[in-house]
Amino acid sequence: MKLIRFGEIGKEKPGVLIDEKRYDVSSIVTDFNENFFEENGLEKLKKALDNNPVLPEVAADVRLGSPVARPSKIICIGLNYVDHCRETNAPIPEEPILFFKSTTSLCGPNDDLIIPKNSEKTDWEVELAFVVGKKASYVEEAEALDYVAGYCLLNDYSERAFQIERGGQWAKGKGSDTFAPLGPFLATQDEIGDVNNIPMWLTVNGKKFQNSNTSNLVFKIPFLVHYLSQFMTLLPGDIVSTGTPPGVGLGIKPEPIYLKAGDVVELGMEGLGSSKQTAIAYKK
Repeated sequence: MKLIRFGEIGKEKPGVLIDEKRYDVSSIVTDFNENFFEENGLEKLKKALDNNPVLPEVAADVRLGSPVARPSKIICIGLNYVDHCRETNAPIPEEPILFFKSTTSLCGPNDDLIIPKNSEKTDWEVELAFVVGKKASYVEEAEALDYVAGYCLLNDYSERAFQIERGGQWAKGKGSDTFAPLGPFLATQDEIGDVNNIPMWLTVNGKKFQNSNTSNLVFKIPFLVHYLSQFMTLLPGDIVSTGTPPGVGLGIKPEPIYLKAGDVVELGMEGLGSSKQTAIAYKK
């Protein structure tokens, strides 16, 4: 299945994509939130759809929101592509680097990117994210994929001065509003052939800056589920973003390139769709 949420900000409804058409499933489920995943909602929804119910079609021009509603946390993995470590002059981690994005950074896949107040170094990062399907604590790596509901495209926007130059932890450069556009949809595991071989790309104003493949991940998804669950309980609906490949603005030589108002960022992953954000300046 491919799950979507659609409608005005704060008023999104749950839906599904079937043969590239959007359908409203709010008569079957309330929302794609923690309760949905915790109560085996994916299987229940699949069974309901197998009965071929009559569903309202959703127009193609209706806004898409994040395909997951109100996760308890957004966990990110830093420096998880070998070439990205090299472009940022960072050593390849011996263990995953963890940081959090604020849940208020989550937004729809095609919503505008708001460049934060006083920002001069807003940067892009195309990433594969996975969504936790059930409560996970001290999970064995061999069983880890049983805890994954599915996969999404995510842009891990970062303000590099806030992240690197202001002291403390990375989170302050990662959590601004609109810094986590997710989607356009959540694809369940059966929709993706090999999650370790997904081409991914990102362009700014039509110029390609990132062009890689999840085969280059340092730490793969089963290990990440296992590893994270040793330090915290993962709840259904939690989002884990697995890191970005080379080509971020920070790593461009001889001088970094950062986003400004009017820039258009487009990104995509095979099997997970594409998204597009237009940068706008912060306004009070």
